[in-house]
Amino acid sequence: MAAELFSTSLPHGEDEEEEEDTKKNFVQLSEPEESAERNAIGIDDDDDDDDERLSWQGAHPTLRERYMYSDEVELDADTVLATLYAAKKYIVPAVAKACVGFLETSLEAKNACVLLSQSRLFEEAELAQRCWEVIDAQAELALRSEGFCEIDQPTLEIVLQRETLNIREAAVFQAALSWAAAECRRQGLAVTPWNQRTVLGKALYLLRVPSMSLQEFADGPAQSEVLTLAETHNIFLWYTATNKPQLDFPVGKRVGLAPQRCHRFQASAYRSNQWRYRGRCDSIQFAVDRRIFMAGLGLYGSSGGKAEYSVRIELKRQGTLLAQNLTKFLSDGSSSTFPVWFEHPVQVEQDTFYTVSAVLDGNELSYFGQEGMTEVQCGKVTFQFQCSSDSTNGTGVQGGQIPELIFYC
Repeated sequence: MAAELFSTSLPHGEDEEEEEDTKKNFVQLSEPEESAERNAIGIDDDDDDDDERLSWQGAHPTLRERYMYSDEVELDADTVLATLYAAKKYIVPAVAKACVGFLETSLEAKNACVLLSQSRLFEEAELAQRCWEVIDAQAELALRSEGFCEIDQPTLEIVLQRETLNIREAAVFQAALSWAAAECRRQGLAVTPWNQRTVLGKALYLLRVPSMSLQEFADGPAQSEVLTLAETHNIFLWYTATNKPQLDFPVGKRVGLAPQRCHRFQASAYRSNQWRYRGRCDSIQFAVDRRIFMAGLGLYGSSGGKAEYSVRIELKRQGTLLAQNLTKFLSDGSSSTFPVWFEHPVQVEQDTFYTVSAVLDGNELSYFGQEGMTEVQCGKVTFQFQCSSDSTNGTGVQGGQIPELIFYC
């Protein structure tokens, strides 16, 4: 829903004229207030001295100083973009700041691409950076969203060029086709492979098709009919031939994001019969001082040689389940930690306690952590830990399991 609300003023080909009309209507409604404002401070409406006007506005950043009613700003999803447009036009930085703050608090994967497009339109670099943090970490969710299909062509091209997207290239290709289908409908064209190729234009050659596995290429782009027969043939040769043909597509994989790890113990140990995974819950609560994206947990394995464990990991906020995964992992008998991932990274807000849990089942004795810390500085992020009432296997702040939180920031 948020993506729909924030996309009302995006330009798309023929929609640009409609957007201009909307802006003109908004300006016409607003101009009498501007005239009254100018008269109140003694500026002649016929005076074309823009420097004087801009100087006065810059020196009076708040609403009250500009003869408006108050410094109280009430915003909602339906009006925030129109309000931001007006604040930018009439150079009222206090209102613009309030609008950007509102948009940042509502930012999530499903509207991140739309808000990126809007931040570029309004030249809000800080908001754009916040959008990129979400898009990079939750790229698959962001590019699958309806909001991604609503962005303008220049924003599409910037996203497809992004080196740090955390996503498989096959998913990027599918997202580009979804955008192209939506663009065909916006332009009144039939949704055909040729028309999708046409509306993508040069954006098609920002897709790193050769970086897919051969299987992904064969199952996806090779059968999409968006590529020409010559392009499909050459890419197959690029995968298999000794002398590889020259391609118009980038061949290197995206770098993606490097996961960060928060270590909450200063030491690990094991003792005979001291700690077993027997299907009980190990759990801990944590809070952070800035937004992060939880990707998974680092877990201890067997202290008695190689062993396989089944595991269910969960992330909750105030009892509400946000993410879980049921999987298996092999440990090699060392005191190293072994990563277990959620299906998608989960957005975690600052100054709120979340609960992470792991339920493992295996016969071997395990390593466990000691000298746990209540506060850990990890790069730009400060983690705070406290015990969880969900923990039934002995894990707490000072010792136990769940030695690492794996995240993006």
